[in-house]
Formats: sequence, structure tokens, C-alpha cells
Amino acid sequence: MTRKKVKLAFITNDSARKATFKKRKKGLMKKVSELSTLCGIDACAVVYSPYEAQPDAWPDARGAQRVLAQFKRMPEMEQSKKMVNQESFIRHRISKAADQLKKVHKDNREKEITHLMYQCLTGKGLQGLAAPELNDMGWLLDQNLKDIYKRIDGLKKAAAAEGSVQVEQKPAVLELGGCVDGALQRQQQQQQQWFTEWMGNSASDIQHQAAAGTFGHGGGGGAAGGGGEEMIMQFNDGNNHAAMWSNVFFP
Repeated sequence: MTRKKVKLAFITNDSARKATFKKRKKGLMKKVSELSTLCGIDACAVVYSPYEAQPDAWPDARGAQRVLAQFKRMPEMEQSKKMVNQESFIRHRISKAADQLKKVHKDNREKEITHLMYQCLTGKGLQGLAAPELNDMGWLLDQNLKDIYKRIDGLKKAAAAEGSVQVEQKPAVLELGGCVDGALQRQQQQQQQWFTEWMGNSASDIQHQAAAGTFGHGGGGGAAGGGGEEMIMQFNDGNNHAAMWSNVFFP
């Protein structure tokens, strides 16, 4: 069961007021004792009441006098720096409540003007509206337009930043592609040059062999007409560096 919120007002009933005083005084003394014990500070409490001839003091009269003497030795500015009395406490509460009320009034007024603005958008005219309502509506429209323009500027800046990043990255890709294409072209030119040279060397060797009569097998094709030797190409066992294939294909 939740505890009922107590209304802070003077208790007119004598018996109820006396019972509340005794209960609250006991709780106050307990809180001061806990604060002094948990935080290790010097504290005291002195309570006067019309129900008792002598005031109640915590922890005792001597301890309360010691704390009060320590307080009086402080400069006056330090004494009143965090001092709160009934009047200053009430004034602070009133000021805080007034600020909250002002904020609530502003929020309600803004909601009312927003509702009127939506009604005007649906076809309701501005006839019958007073000057303060028209002024408030104009202010609200200006605020909404400022928010819209601010949002548009933010989107434009974001789009421009994204476009600049893409433009900066595009030349790098083109340059990389150009390097790759250039390498491929150079490799193709080397292969074509090697093939041309190889074909020329092969044709020249065939002509020399035909002229010398050593081309082919047996002796039927030679100029001397008799049992020529068979031409055998040397086997490359990996140790022979003078390979017949170009290094372009087989490094």
C-alpha cells in the first residue's frame, strides 16, 4: 500500500497536532544522528515546543553549545551563505512554481496556435481572429520556416560533401585502370615482338639447313645425296639456361 502524500498545512486539531509533533520530532532527531554518524560531521538539533518547558537538544546540551560556538566563530558571510529561514524558503518555492507555470502557459499557447494554423490549412479563414492570435500565428510560422530552412541547408551540405568524396575517389580509380591497361599493352607488344623475331629466326634456320643439305631425316633431301645425320635438339634438363622458349611465357 502506497503512502499517502501529506498536505503541508497547519493542523487545526490540537490532539492531532501534538501527536504529529512528537512523531516528527523523534524522526528529526534520528535523522540528525544518522547524518552525523554516516558522514562524520558535527551536527546538533534544538527543538522548542509549547508542550514542554525545556527544549530538546541532540546530542545533548553541551554538544549543542559546542557546535553553536563553532558556528559563531565563522565570518558572517560564511554563516549566512547557506542559511535558510521560513521566509526565504517560501519565496524560493514561489519563484520556482511561477517559472513552471510560465512554461506551461507557453506550451499551451503554442498548441492552441498550432491548432488554429491547421484549421486555416483545411480551409477556415482568418476572420474572427484577434490581433494577439494573428501575431502568435505569425511567430509560429516564422519558427517553422526557420526549422525547415535549417533542415534543407543541412541536407544540401550533406549531399555536397558526399559528392565531393565521390569526385575525389573517381580519378584514383581511373589512374589505377590506366596503369593496368598500360601494363597489358606493353606485355602484348613484347609478345608480338618476340613472336616476330622467333618466326624470322626459324625461317632463317630452315634456309641454312636446306642449303647445307642437313634438313630432314635420312639422305634423300641433302645436296650430297647420301645418308645425312638426323638433327636432334638438345634436351633441356633444367640446368641449361639457353632454353628455346622466351622468358616472356616461361620465366
